[in-house]
Amino acid sequence: MSRPTALLQCATGIGALCLMDAIVKHLAVTTPIPVITFGRYATGTLLALLVWQWQGRPMLTRAMLPLHLVRGILIAAMAFTFYWSLKTLPLAEAITLSFIAPLLMPPMASLMLGERMQPRLIAAGALGFVGVLVTVQGAPRFDGDRLVALAAVLFAAVAYAAASVMLRARAAQDGATIVTLMSAAVPMLVLSPIAIGADMPGLRAVGWLLLMGLVGNIGVQLISRAYARIEAQVLAVMEFSALPWAALYGWVFFAEPVRPQVWAGAAIILMACLWAGRAVPANE
Repeated sequence: MSRPTALLQCATGIGALCLMDAIVKHLAVTTPIPVITFGRYATGTLLALLVWQWQGRPMLTRAMLPLHLVRGILIAAMAFTFYWSLKTLPLAEAITLSFIAPLLMPPMASLMLGERMQPRLIAAGALGFVGVLVTVQGAPRFDGDRLVALAAVLFAAVAYAAASVMLRARAAQDGATIVTLMSAAVPMLVLSPIAIGADMPGLRAVGWLLLMGLVGNIGVQLISRAYARIEAQVLAVMEFSALPWAALYGWVFFAEPVRPQVWAGAAIILMACLWAGRAVPANE
């Protein structure tokens, strides 16, 4: 698989996860967040098991489990707090606030994986964050309940950054099928206690949860394939591409106005992604 193909897979996978967030925001109007969060990973596990079976049941080994268990706990905490924040914040705003994650990924990758921090990628990440700062100009202030939602997004971003770096550590060895299965099954088990005693979702909500599981699994599949090919700090900058996706979904599905600053910021973010996606020069 070529480098541009891997980068396209990553951007498409991020778009799929943003679509899943849009479904969460829609469901949150009538369905409790614990039910949504557990349902996303329960349906995702079911679908991932079907793919695992279809792929010839790739072997799960004991060596895989420790990192996947830790990563699954992080995913569960990240999903619950981020989904909860979507009840208060517009989709594009929540995604924008979560962009602390790409800035944390290069130092985390250096610390956890031994990747050398590349100055060009640090600069590209800084440029992407400039795009985020442009985007938030004119946004509402954060006070009252929004402060709590802000804290939830920031916590989710830190957990997401750590989980993404861990994905790089296992993606090449384990393959996308096992990564997708473990990314759903472990969070499902972790979240199962919070779903005990909750009201059962209606048939319509179950349909949306199935769609969430499908879209989420597709996103994880695409991103894990990209992480198997490209350094975590390169793909960290690609995370900024979530902003135009979120703005588009917020406008189409929730009639959330897209301010001119969002599109200006999106253009800067695109430049940062293209810069980060260039092949690394031999002397860098």
